[in-house]
Amino acid sequence: MGSVNVNRNVTDIFYRYKMPRITAKVEGKGNGIKTVIVNMAEVAKAIGRPATYTTKYFGCELGAQTQFDYKNERFIVNGSHEANKLQDLLDGFIRKFVLCPSCDNPETDLIVSAKKGTISQTCRACGFHGPLEVNHKVNTFILKNPPNINPAAQGQSITEGKRKKGKSKNENGVSSDGNTTTGNNSGGDSDGDTSNNHAKETETQISSLIPVKNSEDDEENWTTDISDAAIRERMKDLTDGAKGMTISDDIEKTEKERLDIFYELVKQKIESGDIDEVSTHKELVVEAERLDVMSKSTLVLAELLFTANITAEVKRHRKLLLRFTHNNLKAQRYLIGGIEQIIRLHSKLMEKVAGILKFFYDNDILEEKALLEWSQKVSRKYVSKEIAAEIHEKAKPFIQWLQEAEEEESDEDDEEDSELEIEYDDRARHAVITKGSTKPSSKQNEDVDEGDEIDIDDI
Repeated sequence: MGSVNVNRNVTDIFYRYKMPRITAKVEGKGNGIKTVIVNMAEVAKAIGRPATYTTKYFGCELGAQTQFDYKNERFIVNGSHEANKLQDLLDGFIRKFVLCPSCDNPETDLIVSAKKGTISQTCRACGFHGPLEVNHKVNTFILKNPPNINPAAQGQSITEGKRKKGKSKNENGVSSDGNTTTGNNSGGDSDGDTSNNHAKETETQISSLIPVKNSEDDEENWTTDISDAAIRERMKDLTDGAKGMTISDDIEKTEKERLDIFYELVKQKIESGDIDEVSTHKELVVEAERLDVMSKSTLVLAELLFTANITAEVKRHRKLLLRFTHNNLKAQRYLIGGIEQIIRLHSKLMEKVAGILKFFYDNDILEEKALLEWSQKVSRKYVSKEIAAEIHEKAKPFIQWLQEAEEEESDEDDEEDSELEIEYDDRARHAVITKGSTKPSSKQNEDVDEGDEIDIDDI
């Protein structure tokens, strides 16, 4: 089975935080097919989070129902899913809910306040303490199932736990402590709720207690006012940090509406002059993740940040762009779509397509894999097919340069790494791409008109 680093972005073989590789087993067939994560309990223990959190996260990301069997330590996601895919999804969970935002160390704990509807994070390594800067669908599940509550303590499985509670009641529904109870004691375990009473306690994320008179004994009981007016009134008293952690209705909106919300926030930051602040960059990332538009957000950034002077703007906003595109090929592909739209709006950029793409590549905003995948197909998703075809044609010299560089690098695998790096950097600094050329050249062709020649290093 083997083990991997908890933070798989760390390649150090002496990295001390390890976890087992996910082992998955597909069972059943047809509509009843499901994937059992055989060692989910061991993986969860290694990252310091309940196994239900990671399983529920998989279900949210895959759009599938989940089932938990604590007695047999079976954690199930409906549908057929490969172990490698689940391992990649686990990396996203670790990045969002395990690694410290300050030191990238996995020695963190979650502090859940079901009453306030907030989730905080503390780091035992660097002492960081602050609200969890992620708002994911699984947050609701975490609020209802804090990490300090062990569902297995209620019974060998969720269903059995509920049956045991049912046995302690008499025929009139009165429990052993004399309190009348209501609720359905049957129920399955598809969503992993621990008990009806616990669910009622944590059902409302923002709670305010008001006294209600009991007509029989004139004693005051406390209940929760969950009317829209009461919730709006309580929202006024929340700090900005708490508002960010409150589960809002935004994630229930359509993707277009969520992108519009992100668009307005970016536009506001540009108009206020705060777009270059590091705090603004973090805020935009948190908002994009909260709205679940992290990948497509690069389309919005391209529309609002880029003009005909695109290279100067890339230099200015490089750090912001990297927060969205680093190790995110999907976001890079959407960014290329945004670049296509900018080129369509500013036709004079058409002759500089190769240089523009190389500029993004040199600044590590676009990776080789994303560019080569884009070059394989002319799409009219962002611009007309004619303009898309022209952009691909203008980009050919740069794409060929990338392909040749990749081939040369694979041919020289036996050489030392330092020699490879020197040769590649030297080629990258002196290459000149000329319209119609298929090979990088360090010497300009004086016979070609100035408008037809693009020096990719002078852009």
